[in-house]
Amino acid sequence: MLFVLLKDGYVGVGSALTCALFGFTLAATGLAPTINSGLTSLAGLIPSL
Repeated sequence: MLFVLLKDGYVGVGSALTCALFGFTLAATGLAPTINSGLTSLAGLIPSL
């Protein structure tokens, strides 16, 4: 997703790198399983809408 936004010019290179680094940092924390579980549940709800 970030690649598409970068390619289309919606975000700059600096913003894209910051977002990617924040994502990797967040994935290394104890909060990552909770976020993953929440996103998985949300993805499961979308088809039922």
